[in-house]
Amino acid sequence: MTQPLNDTIMTNPFTFFTAGDGTRIAYRLDGPSHGPTVVLANSIGTTLHMWDGLVPELTQHFRVLRYDFRGHGASDAPAGAYSMDRLGRDVIELLDALQLNRVHFIGLSFGGAVGQWLAIHAPERIDRLVLSNTSSYLGPADSWDRMIASVLQSDNRTELADMFIGNWFSPRMRETEHAIVSTFRDMVLATHPHGFAGLFAAIRDMDMRRTAALIDSPTLVIAGQYDTVTLPSHGEQLAATVPNAKLVLLPVVHLSNVERPEEFSSIVIDFLLSQ
Repeated sequence: MTQPLNDTIMTNPFTFFTAGDGTRIAYRLDGPSHGPTVVLANSIGTTLHMWDGLVPELTQHFRVLRYDFRGHGASDAPAGAYSMDRLGRDVIELLDALQLNRVHFIGLSFGGAVGQWLAIHAPERIDRLVLSNTSSYLGPADSWDRMIASVLQSDNRTELADMFIGNWFSPRMRETEHAIVSTFRDMVLATHPHGFAGLFAAIRDMDMRRTAALIDSPTLVIAGQYDTVTLPSHGEQLAATVPNAKLVLLPVVHLSNVERPEEFSSIVIDFLLSQ
């Protein structure tokens, strides 16, 4: 690994920009004021704080840009279906607002879907790409329609939180209700129903199984051995589709950066710094 940047580390306050359709998107910048920038994109039902454990290591080498998806965290939650095009443009418009021409991109779960879209449709903006615990397609469509109807018809998101926690963490972490698990449960419970419904619609309508072959950014695919949402086979298929992609399989469930933070950090930083 190369030596860390020597710039003075700075932390910008949590702030907002307004996307082209008038939606306010929350974001945060940490790390060196100059040098390469890496963008972090979250899982559905989480906020930019999903990456808190990784930021101290990343800021030794990079400027780190995190943001909340529309409908999540401190961002606005417009009603209606969201699209991959709109979610991808949110990132492009944020980069434009910050005058960032080209960045590394790390996306986990739904964030990985956004990363794929960007590398396909705006390849000039993406340098190196990390796609973790993600997929190019998650059908069938009618299952997402049922989830959209359910989340919009009920104010009680306890069952939804239980579902996400069950999909995200190992039985050991769930049984003891580890403090980290509680933090992520709170993120789900605090997410606006429009945010869930909007992203569920984007997943429903997403199919990049063929177009992922157009990605020409150096790409690292991380899959979880015990992932029941984006199965290991999804990661294998993605790595086989993206030209020259590298595949790493970790003994984790879905949130690789949380369950194995040191290993995840080491693998990702080595990849981003490699020539």
